[in-house]
Amino acid sequence: MDSPSKIAEFLKNFKPILKINSPGRINLIGEHTDYNLGFVMPSAIDKAIIFQFSKNNHPTKCNIYSEDMNELFSFDLTNVRKNKINWVNYLLGVVYGIQLVSEKLEGFDCILKSDLPIGSGLSSSAAMECGLGYGLNELFNLGLTKLQIIEIGQKAEHEFVGTKCGIMDQYASVMSEKGSALLLDCKSIEHQNVPINLDPYQLLLLNTNVSHNLASSEYNTRRNECAKGVKILKERLPEISSLRDITIDDLNLYGKYLPEMILRRCQFVVEENDRVLKTREALKNNDLIEFGRLLSGSHRGLSTQYEVSCLELDFLHEYGKTKSFILGSRMMGGGFGGCTINLIHKKNVHVYVAEISKAYKEKFNRDLWIIPVNLSSGTSIIRS
Repeated sequence: MDSPSKIAEFLKNFKPILKINSPGRINLIGEHTDYNLGFVMPSAIDKAIIFQFSKNNHPTKCNIYSEDMNELFSFDLTNVRKNKINWVNYLLGVVYGIQLVSEKLEGFDCILKSDLPIGSGLSSSAAMECGLGYGLNELFNLGLTKLQIIEIGQKAEHEFVGTKCGIMDQYASVMSEKGSALLLDCKSIEHQNVPINLDPYQLLLLNTNVSHNLASSEYNTRRNECAKGVKILKERLPEISSLRDITIDDLNLYGKYLPEMILRRCQFVVEENDRVLKTREALKNNDLIEFGRLLSGSHRGLSTQYEVSCLELDFLHEYGKTKSFILGSRMMGGGFGGCTINLIHKKNVHVYVAEISKAYKEKFNRDLWIIPVNLSSGTSIIRS
């Protein structure tokens, strides 16, 4: 990292010529199904990382400054490799991925600033990857497609960060359209827009302030457990290649061959895929009660079958179940912290926020962060 004087000099001379808005995302439903090639229903939100770019007229020298960290990181395009500083690896992985498909990248300067809480399940990592990829594509006219930007971001997280994420987070950050969620098929990498009208309800995120780090959590363990289940089931069902190809009837018939823990993991994924498709129909029919029921079913599965919840998340979910003005809620994201997503009547938000904040503080001696969100469009240029 560079010295305070070097940072001051960099900021004084920085003249941006391009600004990019790279949003975080929520996932309405379909958790841990993306890397199992199933269905998910995410959308970008109105919380984002803002990138500013300029060319620095050096063939290989690059500088990236994080306002939130107050850190300036410099590197050379001739020597892009993993770094001991974690946050820069999301960005270095993207630069490395671009270099594999384009020779047009040159030296650049970049400043980024975020209002996405890290570790809250809003995919700040995907917003960082896709914002940089999108911006460099525009800055140097690289000719990358949106899907290439998405795949480069995903691969960066795999190879430079060590998290074997599915494609949902990057896809939602880039492809979302305002007022809709994406029903994403993670096998075909195709999506449908599902228009959403929640009125008189809204989505409210409650952030536990328990921060997870997916690379060192149980995330990769769950992925391996699912792969083990597929391998065993494939002995009886040779045509399958992922849990996406398994039905509930298949599990009822062949689940006896799976270790009990592996069976629970597989049951969750198969049932969660079914809940995603049912959510599409509920939203099409504006059936918010059914949508809420499916949200709560998802949480039960994540807590008891997939076992990626925690005391704080379960407390928020159970507390919300006692309120008639909350139609449903669930934990969201990789797990072991982060947010719950709540479908709550607009007129009750203020009173409930005060009540649940007090109860949470008394229970865990920790502050609850309240994050109202609106659905938004994906990564885009900011036109001034």
